[in-house]
Amino acid sequence: MSSGPQFPLPANEAEVSFRPGTAAATELGKALQQRDVVEIPTVIGGKRYFSNEVVEVRAPHDNQRLLARIHRPTEAQISEAIASSKSVAKDWASLSYASRATILHRAADIIATRQRIRINAATVLGQSKTIDQAEPDSACELIDFLRFNAYNAQRVYAEQPMSVPTAVNRADWRPLEGFVYAVSPFNFTAIGGNLTTAPAIMGNTVLWKPSEKSALANYIFFEALEEAGLPPGVINFVPGDAELTTRVALSSPDLAGIHFTGSSSVFQSLWKGVASKVDAFRTIPRLVGETGGKDFVLAHASANASEVAIALIRGAFEYQGQKCSAASRAYIPKSLWPAVSQEMRERLSQLKVGDVADHDTFMGAVISQASYQKLSRVLAAAREDANVKLISGGKTWSDPGYFVEPTVFEVSDPKHALMKEELFGPVLSVYVYDDAAWEDTLQLIDATSPYALTGSIFCTDRFALHHAEQVLINAAGNLYLNDKPTGAMIGQQPFGGGRASGTNDKAGSYLNLLRWASPRVVKETYLPPRDWQFGA
Repeated sequence: MSSGPQFPLPANEAEVSFRPGTAAATELGKALQQRDVVEIPTVIGGKRYFSNEVVEVRAPHDNQRLLARIHRPTEAQISEAIASSKSVAKDWASLSYASRATILHRAADIIATRQRIRINAATVLGQSKTIDQAEPDSACELIDFLRFNAYNAQRVYAEQPMSVPTAVNRADWRPLEGFVYAVSPFNFTAIGGNLTTAPAIMGNTVLWKPSEKSALANYIFFEALEEAGLPPGVINFVPGDAELTTRVALSSPDLAGIHFTGSSSVFQSLWKGVASKVDAFRTIPRLVGETGGKDFVLAHASANASEVAIALIRGAFEYQGQKCSAASRAYIPKSLWPAVSQEMRERLSQLKVGDVADHDTFMGAVISQASYQKLSRVLAAAREDANVKLISGGKTWSDPGYFVEPTVFEVSDPKHALMKEELFGPVLSVYVYDDAAWEDTLQLIDATSPYALTGSIFCTDRFALHHAEQVLINAAGNLYLNDKPTGAMIGQQPFGGGRASGTNDKAGSYLNLLRWASPRVVKETYLPPRDWQFGA
């Protein structure tokens, strides 16, 4: 790494209070009332393209409210974006690390100040998040990704091999040879920031395809990057059709990596697509993915029933269960279940589902009509299933938006589909086990689901807790002890899982950044030998 400024370890961005009566709440209220429709272009090499193929973005909790129109790129424009990335790659890579890091720090400060209200409002409206869910995402976590990625890149560049008295050795941390294809999801605005800037801080250029549902907030972030001084073409904003954009990206010999968050099936299809033509690429692409989850909460008989109930409510139903880390299957001992189920019923009856602009709303709408229809079918089938007992919730309604009540089922079969399949909605399935069947339950958790993203164990018996950690060593990439399985913090709990949940490359840490660098090791000998014989 070239000499330059040393960036300090950042602190996590503090949340701004949006309690009623605060100045922040007043400003947010004004932003939420704003009715201007945003035209979201494709941005290639700094140039904005507006097309005739337009996709409308509407608020999931208010289908009549039009927020934005996305101008989809043509196939030729997607190819142009790849060419743009290639044209600027050498100049971007040759910039000092400090120059690239400064852009990220400037963007973080822009989001933290001038654009904080605007990007929060876009996330509240476009993704149907309450401000209690939006502020930790579209402000705090996004800012943390920028600052911690800048800091952690410094750690990577500082990693150097040992030199000896007869030679000096060094590692040149080069970017990948080609562009990185970043595919971001709807559920977290911050993830789009990480999927793009993590490769970029390491000197890579990026083709960014955001989800249509989060495109408004993502575009606001892209504008912040431009304002911060990101050179045109380093990150090209391409809100295209998923199939078309992916086909063009995978058809380029310059594809060097894919940074993905989304469903397991889509990531597996990307992996297969790359594998089917691996000999056509200039370099073997790096694939980094964080995908689905069927995340568990396990309670031991020694746990506190109230703590378990609150963790289940928050872990399963915050942001409508649309987190890859959301609790969606729980294992509760018979001795605790009466108290846990009673407290859950009481508290869930008090939670408001509705307009996320209202301060007292706990849950908004699910993201789309397709999600709503899928969840409605699942709930209808469960109500007719003799192996399933409805504990709470179960209602759905589609006016004015796509609403699904927080729902808890008790299943008699621990291998039921409700305990295996990811639903990505506010549905929690509970299996009640005999207190004496602790060991069998551990084996059951490990074997039931193909995923291994997050999980939590509530237990105050230290020996039982230690044993559970060992048995479930591969069942979760992020394991929480006596806490809900959601809410990972950048710098504190690097995030990612294995099995069907992805490549476990730990977003927000230096481990992720290592995937976007291709080190060259250089040895320079001081006095090369002048005799071919050993020992001469």
